[in-house]
Amino acid sequence: MKCYSIDLDGTLLNSEHEISEENVKTINELQEQGHTVILNTGRAYADVIKLKAVQNMEIPIFCVNGSVLYSSQREILFEATVSMTIYKEIFPMLKQLGVGILVYTNYGGFPSTLPPLHAKSKEELTTLFKTYNYDQILEKENLKIYKLIALTHHDELEKVEEVKRALDGKFDISMASSFPNNVEITSSEAHKGKALLRYQDMMDLSFDEIFAFGDGGNDLAQFEVATTSIAMGNAPLHIQQQADLVSKTNDEDGFAYAVKNLLNFQIAKKTR
Repeated sequence: MKCYSIDLDGTLLNSEHEISEENVKTINELQEQGHTVILNTGRAYADVIKLKAVQNMEIPIFCVNGSVLYSSQREILFEATVSMTIYKEIFPMLKQLGVGILVYTNYGGFPSTLPPLHAKSKEELTTLFKTYNYDQILEKENLKIYKLIALTHHDELEKVEEVKRALDGKFDISMASSFPNNVEITSSEAHKGKALLRYQDMMDLSFDEIFAFGDGGNDLAQFEVATTSIAMGNAPLHIQQQADLVSKTNDEDGFAYAVKNLLNFQIAKKTR
């Protein structure tokens, strides 16, 4: 059995944030031949199942960089959380560095998750982060914190490295960047690569090969455990350089192209 682990934003999703018919067809063909196909994303679950194409799929979904694993039947299999102690130490550090902060929890994302913010202006984002009352998050019962995102403006990318330097080695966390202007902070157990190995063990599966598809810094974690890693043609150069193969862009059905042309996937002929 082969495993195909696919990132969403910038990989399976095109610039319109949709999964093309060709990509859906390829996923269906892989599943019909008995392979495991997994959506492995930094997105929160609610932002994944909003996608119409996903609603019609029976497929495991790994969310928040491997923090929460859902079965193909939408059951939670595993959760990795940021401890309240670590959260209370990191949060003021991020505030001091002057970055926007998104908090992903079992109640949703506060003041938002990332996808709805992509179209916001610098002024809108600044107002959002300055006026939001983060104290109310901690008032929620049985709160679970899955991830913090330190978000900066595209003209202040130096703050990304400032955040990484400030936190590096001080906490039991994982850090990755899904986009050049953010740092995603999760539990050290939240990791796209660890999630694949964990799922294999939990489901008592044996993957002969793992193919990982991605375009961002948080995909390097799944590249680490993959037999073959495939970067999209739209991925930054340093991501492409760490992949085994480079496909076409996400607007050119890069996932489907890679499966059929780079990995030479053959559709099995049905016997009568």
